Amino acid sequence: MREKEESVQHFLGLIRKSRRGKFKIYIGMSAGVGKTYRMLQEAHSLMRNGVDVQIGYVETHNRRETHGLVDGLPIIARKTLFYKGKELDEMDLQAIVNLHPELVIVDELAHTNIPGSKHEKRWQDVLEILEAGISVISAVNIQHIESINEEVRSITGIAVTERVPDKVLQLADEVVNIDLTADELIARLKEGKIYEASKIETALRNFFQSDKILQLRELALKEVASQVERKVDSEVTINARLRHERFLACISSNADNARMIIRKTARLASYYNSKWCVLYVQTSAEDVNRIKLSVQRHLINNFKMATEMGAEVIQVKSDNIPSSIIDVAEQRKITTICMGMPRLRLWKILTRTSSFTRLVKKLSGSDIDLVILS
Repeated sequence: MREKEESVQHFLGLIRKSRRGKFKIYIGMSAGVGKTYRMLQEAHSLMRNGVDVQIGYVETHNRRETHGLVDGLPIIARKTLFYKGKELDEMDLQAIVNLHPELVIVDELAHTNIPGSKHEKRWQDVLEILEAGISVISAVNIQHIESINEEVRSITGIAVTERVPDKVLQLADEVVNIDLTADELIARLKEGKIYEASKIETALRNFFQSDKILQLRELALKEVASQVERKVDSEVTINARLRHERFLACISSNADNARMIIRKTARLASYYNSKWCVLYVQTSAEDVNRIKLSVQRHLINNFKMATEMGAEVIQVKSDNIPSSIIDVAEQRKITTICMGMPRLRLWKILTRTSSFTRLVKKLSGSDIDLVILS
């Protein structure tokens, strides 16, 4: 209890130091760990400390203990939208900005807004609220983070469509993990504290299996650890750092391979709190007049994804790929180059060219690392 109160006091101090709203995110390995419960507990603590706290959006999922904490907290009414003949509720962004509380609780950060809303995603609403000078406490599950989406799908077998770019977490002033053991989470499920009785057996057979929960728990712990390291780095003088990492992701028009390289490089950059770039070298064989429109669309989508994840996208026209990589690496002071495993035929061609030999020789005599991703 004392640790929770100290956390509240610390965040209270942050709120009152800045004109831009302060941003706190509760993160968890799955539904039911208690993120919303903790947000509401903190809201009550802040309100007792004289902070103007209001609920912008909270989803209790009919969990009795969580629902009980809503009582006593001011609620900003949701707005009503009509979509496909149905009347639906959505968070009222404009009402929040107009009322301008000191702090607002906004649940389900990864939520996709109803068509017709100002923004497509709730995290975009949150960024606008922060820019208006209102502090936000929000929550998200680890499976909704963009750069680890593929890892989550390999663990759970579920493709998560609602995702939050890594840059949103990097904007947070505090990221707090709500942690439970696998046994504790499964016990909560069986006690009916997560889903209604009719859904419990199905959940136990699918998502809520001990091995899956353990792997998701590991991802959540790693994510919060990287956020903590990023904060430590920001408070250490540049001269005291061993090396300031900068990553360069080298992609081609191969859409699937490019997505993999972008996501894995994003994770590396996130871990090291580093700037990173994505480089696409357009050869004459890949001129826009020579490649299919579908390939161009995939390429543009990958550029967009990389930008949303915090990368600078660089496009260069050249038939000498290795030389272009060296030039960009030197210009941007890159420390690590990330590439996909080339097709065998392409690899043989590259190794026979003086330009690729130059790339390897240059890297071997420098501090630049080369990482082959697969």
